[in-house]
Amino acid sequence: MADKILVRITTVPLSLDKLLHGQLKFMRRFYKVIGISSEPEYLKRVGKREGVEVHCVEMTRQITPLKDLVSVWNLYNYFRKIKPQIVHSHTPKAGIVAMLAAKLAGVPNRLHTVAGLPLLEATGTKRKILNVVEKATYGFATKVYPNSFGLYNIILENKFCDKSKLKVLGNGSSNGIDTTHFSRENFSREQIDSLKSGLGISADDFTFVFVGRLVADKGLNELVAAFSNLSTQNPRLKLLLVGDYETELDPLSADTLQIINTNNKIISTGFQPDVRPYLAISNALAFPSYREGFPNVVMQAASMDLPCIVSDINGCNEIIREGENGLIIKVKDILTLEQAMHRVSTDENLYLSLQKQARLSITSRFEQQLLWQAVLDEYGSLD
Repeated sequence: MADKILVRITTVPLSLDKLLHGQLKFMRRFYKVIGISSEPEYLKRVGKREGVEVHCVEMTRQITPLKDLVSVWNLYNYFRKIKPQIVHSHTPKAGIVAMLAAKLAGVPNRLHTVAGLPLLEATGTKRKILNVVEKATYGFATKVYPNSFGLYNIILENKFCDKSKLKVLGNGSSNGIDTTHFSRENFSREQIDSLKSGLGISADDFTFVFVGRLVADKGLNELVAAFSNLSTQNPRLKLLLVGDYETELDPLSADTLQIINTNNKIISTGFQPDVRPYLAISNALAFPSYREGFPNVVMQAASMDLPCIVSDINGCNEIIREGENGLIIKVKDILTLEQAMHRVSTDENLYLSLQKQARLSITSRFEQQLLWQAVLDEYGSLD
């Protein structure tokens, strides 16, 4: 089977790097794997780590019809040259350009994983355009893999494609999670104390952590507002923000930025290549996102014994079970978020109960090797 060519493609190499870490290396035992994305230097680093060939095709994350047609043309010519048996795309823009190019090039197995639907937050003309693009992507694909059961239902409800094309692999997720890597046991008490000290976090502080892009549709405006209210009542609360701002696509409000810059209980670390130390020094994850596919950070945090506060959206409400390993709140609701954060930080019995189940809830359902095998089995069923 190793002579058969498998292409995995994402819009930017960050997705190959973080969202599919290790999976390409696993698949190369069975296929000749080629990773395709933009940003050539970053892509080369990912390819070297995974031990696979890479090919750069520039793609944008915005709506750019002319540039997108160039991407389709470049991919079409490349697919005609290498003749892959499988082209498997992730992320919206890579999905539409790869599935169209692969269909035109006669690739027999055109697979697309749906890990989120940005269009759910769009309105008006933009929503109509994104609906058309989504339907076209699924139309060009031979199989579509929502990475959560919630997404599966949303796709059917919106009539994006026929049920016969859809399948959730394993229990959901695009990559599962390496629970030996995401384990609190990897960090000593000394390491935790040192990092806390460097960030100005005291031993008796209760620290909420958010990991991800610092943008509006991750619920940051609501999170910062809720924390700002709580921190005036409880001086031992901290909020750790781990991630970069995106000022072009989905910026935070001016009020939110003002609070982040002036509230000394809010600590911003910027993007971190390894988020585990920041999870290790925290007490609970706060992740009030508006939309997700199957969020890795929630699995990562729970695997490191953190109770998780998440919004009631697909993916999040499949990983977190209310009152068992976390709390589920209304979307875009500052009050219920604030109440959940207050409960977790003040009710010790509740906190310990949630913490006790957090890691077990991940190791029993989302271990990485199980998901990789499910993907491999699916590939094998296509032959």
